[in-house]
Amino acid sequence: MNDSLELETVEAGYGLSRVLHGVTLSARAGEVVSLLGRNGAGKSTTLKAIVGLVEVTGGAIRFDGREITRRPTHEISRVGVGYVPEDRRIFGDLTVEENLAVGAKGDGVWSEARVYQFFPKLLELAGRRAGSLSGGEQQMLTVARTLMGNPRVLLLDEPSEGLAPQIVSDVMATIRRLKESGLSIVLVEQNPTLVFDVADDVVVLNSGRVVVVSTTAELKRDGADLSQHLGVF
Repeated sequence: MNDSLELETVEAGYGLSRVLHGVTLSARAGEVVSLLGRNGAGKSTTLKAIVGLVEVTGGAIRFDGREITRRPTHEISRVGVGYVPEDRRIFGDLTVEENLAVGAKGDGVWSEARVYQFFPKLLELAGRRAGSLSGGEQQMLTVARTLMGNPRVLLLDEPSEGLAPQIVSDVMATIRRLKESGLSIVLVEQNPTLVFDVADDVVVLNSGRVVVVSTTAELKRDGADLSQHLGVF
């Protein structure tokens, strides 16, 4: 198994509104691929297309050589694709430990003990109701709960959104450690500076189309100006 995620000329959208126009990208095990683009560029829609939350009308999505296009979300999760949405979706009335139990499925390297080892703060908070946690703690819990499903590729949608700078730094450090563990990660972010510190490859979307594909090293070396695509001046 090579744990490679591949999108080939994917078209997707909501009802009659097409958002993605021929999106092609790939992510391999132990690699972080970041999707950049201004608001409405199609970044979150790309992740939702992968996990079956929006209609894919063209192209193909494959994981580990297996086509997962238009399969039900629960089946896509079962083959090893984990999704951390922007809005976190924790169960606020359940404890941290109960949230983790909800996410547990299948055999694999991610057990409750390993999650607590990876996120020792959550062990301290195990008996607390998730709704009482800070934004950073909730983000940590959302990632940990997804890991309990033993994914081999992790889709992260704006994990730094609304967090204090120090917490953002902690989140990025966590992403590096997850990468080192061998996970394939697709990261949606607004802040290119954060992306350049953690990503191997960068894919820039503009109006649902791929306009830049590059390694982070090449972008840094060439001093590429992405302002026209990111709305940053």
